[in-house]
Formats: sequence, C-alpha cells, structure tokens
Amino acid sequence: MRTTRVIHTISCHAEGEVGDVIVGGVAPPPGETLWQQRSFIAADENLRRFMLNEPRGGVFRHVNLLVPPKHPEAQMGFIIMEPEDSPPMSGSNSICVATVLLDAGILPMTEPVTELTLEAPGGLVRVRAECRGGKAERITVRNLPSFADRIGATVEVDGLGTLTVDTAYGGDSFVIVDAAALGFAIREDEAYDIARLGVRITAAANDQLGFSHPEQTDWDHISFCLFAGPLDATENGFCTSSAVAIRPGKIDRSPTGTAVSARIALLHAQGKMRNGQTLVARSIIGSEFSGRIAGLADVAGRPAIVPEITGRAWITGTHQHMLDPADPWPEGYRLSDTWGARG
Repeated sequence: MRTTRVIHTISCHAEGEVGDVIVGGVAPPPGETLWQQRSFIAADENLRRFMLNEPRGGVFRHVNLLVPPKHPEAQMGFIIMEPEDSPPMSGSNSICVATVLLDAGILPMTEPVTELTLEAPGGLVRVRAECRGGKAERITVRNLPSFADRIGATVEVDGLGTLTVDTAYGGDSFVIVDAAALGFAIREDEAYDIARLGVRITAAANDQLGFSHPEQTDWDHISFCLFAGPLDATENGFCTSSAVAIRPGKIDRSPTGTAVSARIALLHAQGKMRNGQTLVARSIIGSEFSGRIAGLADVAGRPAIVPEITGRAWITGTHQHMLDPADPWPEGYRLSDTWGARG
C-alpha cells in the first residue's frame, strides 16, 4: 500500500452520535493554549477536510484530536472537529474521548470509579467514569459554565413567519424552539424535516439575534437549533424529548450534552429548575443523557450554572486513514445532496 499519510483512530459513539478519536499520526497543532490550537485547526482546515470530508468522512462524523494538555491539572487535552465547527466543548464527544482513553488503556482505569480531568478548548472538564470489567460503563462530565442569553426573543423565518425563541450557551451556542408549536413530536420519521428547518432557524437567529461569548469573544455565532419537547415532572426535576439540528443538515443521534446544558441553564434562568435538580433528555432515536445542575457560577458578570452530563459510549472499531499519492481528491469533497448548499 502506498500512502503519504497515516492517521490512526479509534471509532466510538455516545448514545448513537459518532465521536471518533485520533490516537496517532497527527502532531499537536501550534498554539500556547488549547483555544489557540483549536483556532489553528479551524482556520487551517487541512486536518478537518481530510477527516470530515468524503470519502473518509461525512455529515454524520465528528472527530476528536488528542493533544497534550496545557493545564497542569489535566491528564489529556482534546480538540473537537464537527461538520461545520471546531467548538469550545461537546458533551457527546467528551464522553467518547473519556471512554476511548479508558477502554483502550491510554489512561489507567480504576474500578469501580475512575476520575479524570480533561482539557477542552473552552476549559477544564471533570470526568467521573463508572467502570466494571475493563469497561467504562457510564461517564459523567462536569461541563463548562452555561448560561441563558436571550429569553423570549423573536426571529422572522421565511415560510414560518415570526417565531418566539430563546438562546443559550452550554459549551456551545443554541437557538431553542418549542418543538410542539412547530408541529413536531420528535419522532424518527421527522428527522429530515427537523434537520432542514433547524438549519434555516439557526441562520435566521444568527442574522437577527447573533451570539457572542463574553469571555471567548471570537466564538460569535449560534451553532445549533434545539427543538425542545414538553417537560414532564419527575421526582427530582423533569424528563423531556429533544432534537438538535446540526449544520449542514443532520440531527444529532444523541440528546446532545451541550444542548442539555444550555436548556437547564435556560430553565434555571426562568425559575423552573433549581440547583441540584436533573433533566433527563431523550433523543430522536430514544437514547438518553441526564443533565444535573451541580452548582452556580458567574461568566463575566452574568449568572450561570455548572452542569453535569451523564451518558454512555461504546467503541465500534479502529481505523487507519491513508492517502494514496495518486488520489485526485487528497482533501476529499462535499456534495450538496448530503452537505447542503454552501454559500
């Protein structure tokens, strides 16, 4: 086999959402901080195109690059590459990374509980892994401080008219809409319509509302649209269904850890959830994340919460991605049938 490049990955999914992990073949990108390294990868795009574009990737794939941590408390750093963004944090991807690190023996496992500190571009992520028989069975991630941004705002969406929406940050930025008000019960057969409408709502919210993180000021857009199902009361909070539309046009198969964080931050700001309460979110395929308000915080003077997200992940295989020197598409390609129209 001829190849000018070999990238080693361990494939994984968290509650249905793919989060592959690069474990070899890529040098750490330049940068004094993980945020600077993230920004280099986002601007350079060489690695993103190679791993995410077809024929090696696709709209379904997220890829995480392991890097040495910059913070002395962290055992490992990771940089997240999603179809259209390299975000500050991701719940499903952090659960995949923690699972791969432990199940593959990259970091030592202690049963019944292993505690880790990982470093995401947005900050430190504390991990508690419940382990048995050499398997990390359940991962709890203490996420970045999360906050409501706009409550009860309005946006104009072509073909829909005026929508009342909320925006919030949960390690990534969201516009949140009422699924039932838009006619969705969050069933599998609605995935196509939710995905495409969600991309339109996200674009409208970026044009009309926008978002800027008060500390990471170059994170200046809304990434996703969260279709929020109704709340059903439980003994210690609520359960709900939800679907997150990810650009360029797919539905997250998991309940989306950053979306759960953003929603409980919004519910706390609205006085509907209090410290210590839990929101169990069910995805469009029926998988679940549990989100708990683990504490209160402050982000540049605005009230925030500290969310904990719990879910499961499973390794699905290993792969060596190669590049034949005669391959006419060394950086891959994207077609609008699955990637959507690009501006």
